[in-house]
Amino acid sequence: MLKLLTCLLFFFSLSAFAEPQVFTIWKDNKAPIDTTKFENTEVKVSVYIPKKNSGKAIVICPGGGYGGHAIKPEGFGIAEWLNKHGIVGIVLKYRLPKNRKFVPLYDVNRAIRFTRFHAEKFGIYKNKVGVLGFSAGGHLASTALVHQLDCPTKDEISKENAKPNFGVLIYPVITMGKDTHKGSKIRLIGKNPSEEDLKFFSTELRVSTKTPPTFLAHAIDDKPVPPSNSKMFHDNLKKQGVETKYLELPNGGHGLNGYKGPSWDAWQKQSLEWINKILK
Repeated sequence: MLKLLTCLLFFFSLSAFAEPQVFTIWKDNKAPIDTTKFENTEVKVSVYIPKKNSGKAIVICPGGGYGGHAIKPEGFGIAEWLNKHGIVGIVLKYRLPKNRKFVPLYDVNRAIRFTRFHAEKFGIYKNKVGVLGFSAGGHLASTALVHQLDCPTKDEISKENAKPNFGVLIYPVITMGKDTHKGSKIRLIGKNPSEEDLKFFSTELRVSTKTPPTFLAHAIDDKPVPPSNSKMFHDNLKKQGVETKYLELPNGGHGLNGYKGPSWDAWQKQSLEWINKILK
């Protein structure tokens, strides 16, 4: 009897989520490096569509210090969690910069455009597309909130708007200043970046009245990425009169105790409540 129950629970867990649809997002797999240079590579999104679809979608940027992707816990697992709440989860495996500073931003801008272009296919509203990121993926998500690059690939997708309607940033790298995560900074803009690059990628400095509403969460005991990163972005949003919420978590460090526990549960619960509030 116990074996039968275990099997039933196993098969139920398999059927709880539809298999993701995987797409490449760049035309003919030619992805831009800058405005004139391209590389042949597949940049993929995994699209998780819930059985009960609310019409909301979130492009997910996993962390990894711009040197890898924590794609299972901060990507696929997040998409499945969003599906439980009727939200389409779109996991972006963005290109790693390797000092090609605009490459990840091109990819996340394109993923948002791609999502809107396929709104009917995915069962979503174009005005309910957000971006969510963790750690260095949080930096990328914050960059998407403040910068939308012109798309060097000219096609129907490139005509869509690349600005998210909202953002969710969880223990994000934000600044390229003294409180940055050094590894992320070096991999993105190098050891001796120009003043222009420092200002462009310190996203707390790029906030304006046009920056989308943003939810942030950070543990006070996060050592690799100090919580001042989130606080700076949040404070500057407030100064600009932009809707924002900063959830200061009492513990969990970077990664929030391995993606579990009260601090992990708190940001998930409160971010969903916040999203539903701002999208009314």
